[in-house]
Amino acid sequence: MQFGTIQKPGHLPGFCLAENRKYILVAAVLASSLGFIDGTVIAIALPAIRSGLGASLVEAQWINNGYLLPLGALILLGGALGDRLGVARVFATGIAIFVAASMICALAPNTPVMIGARVIQGFGAAMMVPGSLALIARAYPEAERGRAIGIWAAASALTTALGPLLGGLALSLGGPEMWRAIFAINLPFGALALYLLLTRTTRDAGQAHRQLDLAGAFLITGGLGLLAWGLTAAAEGHGAVRLAPTAIGAALIAAFLAWEARASDPMVPLGLFRDRTFALSNLATGLIYFAFSTVIFFLPMTLIAGWRLDPFIASASFAPLSVFIPLLSARAGRLADQIGPGPLITAGAAFMALGYVGLFLVMPTEDFWTRLLPVTCLLGVGMGLLVAPLSTAIMASVPGEFTGTASGINNAVGRIAGLVSVAIMGSLVGAVYLSAGGTASFGALSDSAGHSAAMIAAFQVLCGACAVIAALAALLVWLFVPRRIRPDA
Repeated sequence: MQFGTIQKPGHLPGFCLAENRKYILVAAVLASSLGFIDGTVIAIALPAIRSGLGASLVEAQWINNGYLLPLGALILLGGALGDRLGVARVFATGIAIFVAASMICALAPNTPVMIGARVIQGFGAAMMVPGSLALIARAYPEAERGRAIGIWAAASALTTALGPLLGGLALSLGGPEMWRAIFAINLPFGALALYLLLTRTTRDAGQAHRQLDLAGAFLITGGLGLLAWGLTAAAEGHGAVRLAPTAIGAALIAAFLAWEARASDPMVPLGLFRDRTFALSNLATGLIYFAFSTVIFFLPMTLIAGWRLDPFIASASFAPLSVFIPLLSARAGRLADQIGPGPLITAGAAFMALGYVGLFLVMPTEDFWTRLLPVTCLLGVGMGLLVAPLSTAIMASVPGEFTGTASGINNAVGRIAGLVSVAIMGSLVGAVYLSAGGTASFGALSDSAGHSAAMIAAFQVLCGACAVIAALAALLVWLFVPRRIRPDA
C-alpha cells in the first residue's frame, strides 16, 4: 500500500503554535485516512452498490477507476499546487471537495451520478493526499518530525486496513443500502479535519514562483482516461469501438512523455529514469501493484457474489494485510539498510506469487477460514516485506534534492498500475465468465444457473495471470537491482 507523496518543505516558524501541532497531526491523519479508505472499502461495497444502482461490470469498474484516474494522474500536480499556493490552503480545499463529492456518492440516484462523484472525489484526493506529510513537515521541527511521521504512517496504515472490515460490518448489519453510509461517514470526519486545520494554523506561505505543469496534467489525465475507457469497453464486447479511444489515449500519453522531456518544470523529470535502479524499481512497483490491485478489486466480488459470503466475512480476507504490513514493514526497512532492498523486494514479490497460486488452488473449495484466509496471509507477508524496501530503493537511487519527486512518481506508478489493471483484467474476467457458462454478470448478486461456478473459474484465471506477473517482478529485481544502492551511484 502506498501512503502519499512525500514532500520536503522545511519547518516554517509561525505556521502553527507548538501546542497546536498535535491537532494538525490529527487533521492530517483524518484527511489522508479518508482518501486511503475510499480506495479500499469500495471493493467490499461494490456488489451492494451494483445491486442498488443496477450497475453493470463496466460501470462497476468505472466506479473504482473514476476515483483512481484523477488521483493517479494528478497527485504530483497536487503536491506542486500545495507548494505554490500553500499546503494548508490546498489541503483544506481538497478535503472540502472530497467531502462534498462523498455526499453526492451517498445520495447518488443512478450510476452516472455515482461515477461523476467518484471522479470529483479523485480530484479532491489528489489535492489532499500529497498534503498530509507536507503539512506535518511544515508544522514540526526536524527533531520532532520523524516521530510525528511515524504516528501518521501507523495510524494511516491501521485505518486503511480497517476500512474494508468496518465497511463489511456496516453492510452486514445495516442491509444492502448501507453502502450509502460508507460515503456519508466522510462528512463528520472531514468536517473535523477542516475545523482543526483552519483553526490551528496561523500562516501558510506558498511559493508564487513555482510553475505548474498544467499541459502535462491535461495530457496524462486525458491519455489515461481514454486508455482506460478503451480497455474497459472490451468487457462489454464493443470490439473495434474501443480501438479509437485506446489509440488516442496512447497518443496522448506519448505526447505527455515528449512534453515532460522539454518542460521547464515537469511533473515527471524523465532524467531520473536514466538510473537503472530507479527505472527497474518503478517497473517492479507497476507489476506488483498491477497484480495486487487486480486481486483486491475482484476477490471481494468473488467471495460475496460467487461464494455468497456475508460482506463482513469477506472483508476479513483483508485482515492479514492489516497485521503483516505494520508488523513487518519497519523490520524490513531496517534490514534493507543492512543487506540492500533487492533481496527483500524479491522475497516479497515471490510470496505474492505464491499467494496468487494458493488462491487459484483454493477457490473451488469455497473454504474461507481454513484455506483461503491462510493463503491471504502469504499476500500480507509479501507486502510487509517489500513496501519499505521499495521506498528505500527509490530514495537511494536519486540525489537528495529529488527524493520528494521520486516518492511522488513511485506513488503515481502504483496508483496508475491499479487503474490499468482493473480496466484490462475486467475485460479478461468478463470474457472468461461468459465462456465458463455464466448467465448474469461477473460480480453481480444473482441466483442464475452457473453463476457461482463461472465467477470462480474467471477469478482463477486472474490469479494465474497475477502469479506470473508477480514472479516476473521478483525475477527482474533479483537480476537487475543491485544488493547495495549508493545515492551517488
